[in-house]
Amino acid sequence: MTLVLPGDLRDGMVEHARAGAPEEVVGVLGGERGEEESVAERRYPAENAAATPETRYEIAPAEELELLERVEDDGFDVVGFYHSHPRGPLAPSETDAELAAWPRYSYVIVSLEVEPDLGSWRWTGETFERERVEVR
Repeated sequence: MTLVLPGDLRDGMVEHARAGAPEEVVGVLGGERGEEESVAERRYPAENAAATPETRYEIAPAEELELLERVEDDGFDVVGFYHSHPRGPLAPSETDAELAAWPRYSYVIVSLEVEPDLGSWRWTGETFERERVEVR
């Protein structure tokens, strides 16, 4: 499984994470979704509506619906979601697993723990599986 990201999209997620720190940031990724390879072409930043945004992320239901409609109106598929770990590792947390609701979609994490780094996992419905990130 591979997630393809344009360099400017990757940079935009890292910049969003830096600007939002110390709180987690969140957004939706639009592009072309496939079982083995997905290509993200655009990001749709969202407001983090979690009660404790320093350790959780959440998109309010009304905003999520609006963003999903924008993705579709722009001619894209939902590829997945991204969020940041301002002080956490580059790996999904137990909280991330509790919040994951879209099986076979990409969940990108931007970690600012040391140097900004980015990784992606696909949610199986039970666990996260690491996927390769290819920046083009």
